[in-house]
Amino acid sequence: MKALLVRDLRLAVRAGGGFGLALAFFLIVCTLVPFGVGPEGGTLARIAPGILWVAALLACLLSLDRIFALDFEDGSLDLLATAPLPLEGAVAVKALAHWLVTGLPLALAAPVFGLLLHLPGPAYPWLVVSLLLGTPALSMLGAFGAAVTVGLRRGGLLMSLLVLPLYVPTLIFGAEAVRRGAAGGDPASAMIFLAAITLAVLALVPFAAAAALRVNLR
Repeated sequence: MKALLVRDLRLAVRAGGGFGLALAFFLIVCTLVPFGVGPEGGTLARIAPGILWVAALLACLLSLDRIFALDFEDGSLDLLATAPLPLEGAVAVKALAHWLVTGLPLALAAPVFGLLLHLPGPAYPWLVVSLLLGTPALSMLGAFGAAVTVGLRRGGLLMSLLVLPLYVPTLIFGAEAVRRGAAGGDPASAMIFLAAITLAVLALVPFAAAAALRVNLR
């Protein structure tokens, strides 16, 4: 499993789908929003939690189609399906690799982008924690979408249509936690729901993704 993780991290960097692309997209969104809604600090501060979470969500979408695509093209996916490592474990490792090159850098860099949107000071810790809790679910759900659409022409568009509705609960509770933190409220309940969603996704989705891969490899 460790060798597979290291291999996927190297492939992500070589293929240009690493953290640099996601961070650049995140920066572009946070830079363009003030031009669209105006530079008023009060307005930006009010919408900042939702904008930051939407930007992070869309940034995670950029490289989802590559989770299994490269392995499918060179035949490695067939070897993974017959390897001693359960296919569910391979799915989990690939989702982890995607999170390490997208979700984790986005969570750590989010406070810097929050400055561009005048995010209130009390919200910064909750922004980082909510992204650290929520982005693993985004990567795992993305792995499911990539497994369903692997091998399909223009599968990236279909995968986005499939995955985006599944992202909605994570987006709602993640943004709500940051919003409550910005207002000085208690975001504990939103964080609990966010953590519960992530745990449920991590526990169940690898089996669904592995089943989809087995169907597509027949």
